[in-house]
Amino acid sequence: MDHFIDRRSKSLWMDVAPAPRATPLQGDKECDVVVIGAGIAGISTAYELAIEGSHVIVLDRGKIAGGITARTSAHLAPLCDDLTSAMIGLRGEEMSRRFYESQAAAVDRVEEIQKRESIECDFRRLDGYLFQALNTDSKIIEDELEAVRKVGAPVHRLVGVPLTHCEQQHVLRYPRQGTFHPLKYLRGLVAAVEAKSGSFYCNTAVERIEERNDGKVIVTTGGGTITAPAAIVATNSPIVDRFALHTKMAPYRTYAMAFSIPKGAIPDALYWDTLDPYHYVRLQPGDGRTDFLIVGGGDHKSGEADDAEIRFQALEAWTRNLIPAAQGVTHRWSGQVLDTIDYAGFIGKNPGSNNIYVHTGDSGQGMTHGVVGAMINSALILGRDAKWADVYEPSRKTPAAIGNFLSENVTVVKNFAEYLAPGEIGDVNDLKAGHGAIIRQGISKIAAYRDPSGQLYARSAACTHVGCHLHWNSFETCWDCPCHGSHFAIDGTPLNAPAIGPLAKADIKTRSGDYAGEDQDGGRQTALHSEN
Repeated sequence: MDHFIDRRSKSLWMDVAPAPRATPLQGDKECDVVVIGAGIAGISTAYELAIEGSHVIVLDRGKIAGGITARTSAHLAPLCDDLTSAMIGLRGEEMSRRFYESQAAAVDRVEEIQKRESIECDFRRLDGYLFQALNTDSKIIEDELEAVRKVGAPVHRLVGVPLTHCEQQHVLRYPRQGTFHPLKYLRGLVAAVEAKSGSFYCNTAVERIEERNDGKVIVTTGGGTITAPAAIVATNSPIVDRFALHTKMAPYRTYAMAFSIPKGAIPDALYWDTLDPYHYVRLQPGDGRTDFLIVGGGDHKSGEADDAEIRFQALEAWTRNLIPAAQGVTHRWSGQVLDTIDYAGFIGKNPGSNNIYVHTGDSGQGMTHGVVGAMINSALILGRDAKWADVYEPSRKTPAAIGNFLSENVTVVKNFAEYLAPGEIGDVNDLKAGHGAIIRQGISKIAAYRDPSGQLYARSAACTHVGCHLHWNSFETCWDCPCHGSHFAIDGTPLNAPAIGPLAKADIKTRSGDYAGEDQDGGRQTALHSEN
């Protein structure tokens, strides 16, 4: 195994700053459309609106494009991430065909925009290969071949891919897939939006979204308010309601690594296998004689495992077995995917709203979903025909997906039962530096973390979204919510939606009777969406 020194979570893309001039919002503003969330969905939507003459403001609670988009592997693959055969089983051939067409159109749109705006983002068209995993049945390849042909996607059946031990594996080749450097691409979009008088505000947390009777939407932040005729919530997991969409999707954490590899060691293509969870592989151009090899996989439900080191070891072992040319590990990171019960995102008007639109549930295809969402939501806001809108309609019901709905929502029931369980350690004095753990105190659960210097952070272990029991994530050094995907920093600051309120501070009584931590009320999350 490679001895990787830097244990932090940092992706290959994070050195690029897409919006270096962005500052926190100060004061009240007005615009045509306010976009909440500055990932690929939010920035792409801002671009589509700006080039049509709309004055757009984009907000993000952190850095612009510093969230889940910065943790992608940047495959631009238009076929269903959970297999086309599975989607047909849930939504039928016609909807599955239109899903494929929309995702393929997203790749076309990225290609068109990077040419039009002269964005140097390493975009290229290439083949994608779905290959039979070692020691598995080839029937999945046969079923998928039939399904992909039904939706009209180009596909070729082969034997073997240029990976060690895979020379005789059954394979499907998909032409005209794509890939790029996502943050270089978004840097170009930000520049184009700013040239059209659009504005970007970083480190600006939204506290409330209010839809008034006059049709205006008021977005309240710590630095001021924004008034607009329309708002788009593109925050990975939506912050505009509590239950309407959250019960129809579930958060999963996925892991990725980058290796150095000699140029030409394997053909430039997208590769993924038939395991569940599957492995995915792609190349990213480097300097001189070396490229980057990106490998991902090891998925699990968010908050239900804290074994990143084991998962990275497994990914590295898999990589070195199939791609011996891989050299040293250069980056390791993880991200979060929101899987919907029928594999398509929720894009369009928020259920129950008149002028608030949502984008969520990218189901492992965040790059293409983000661009599809931009085309759909911008068309809806501009009063134009939104092709494929019914495929992603947020209010849709999928009767065939009831099994997925029930299995995913069992997580919430199991999670609340954890409040009856003992703490992970009996006393805060047992908490080692650099570690986090749940401690029971009376009827309460406390999320405690001791930093490397010995300072203790004690917060409520109840997520401020709907109160689910948090779990420690040692690799990302944060608290994860298994129910709906919220993340919190060690000081209780929310890092990822749907939570917007901080974790309440807590005092912990030690065995000796002393108290550790500060006695201070933290306050729970308030409602985000209301109507006058």
